[in-house]
Amino acid sequence: MMEQKIFDSELRILEILWAGGDLPAKDVAAAAAEQVGWSKTTTYTVLKKCVDKGLVRRMDPGFLCRAQVSREDVRRQETRQLIDRMYGGQADRLVACLLDGKALDRGEIDRLRQMVEELT
Repeated sequence: MMEQKIFDSELRILEILWAGGDLPAKDVAAAAAEQVGWSKTTTYTVLKKCVDKGLVRRMDPGFLCRAQVSREDVRRQETRQLIDRMYGGQADRLVACLLDGKALDRGEIDRLRQMVEELT
């Protein structure tokens, strides 16, 4: 996946496609209207930006739309950007902030330990 900023509006389009699979553009517009109150014009504008960025592929016939990035890839990218921007690239500072004041049960500690071991 390309390292680029994904705006909230683009993420909304991706969420619709991740939930619904390949959809005609008119169905994406209908879902966006229902979920966030967007007009068809607004949805098509954001959809075009997603296509231009390579986040979505639009195919004929019927302008069928397909997400070109996975939810996990976007989560990884957004998390890396958050760590870089807010924690100076130090992931341990993010984890410390997330856990600040939270008591972990044994299962959570074991899962964290396993994740750290898999990374090393």
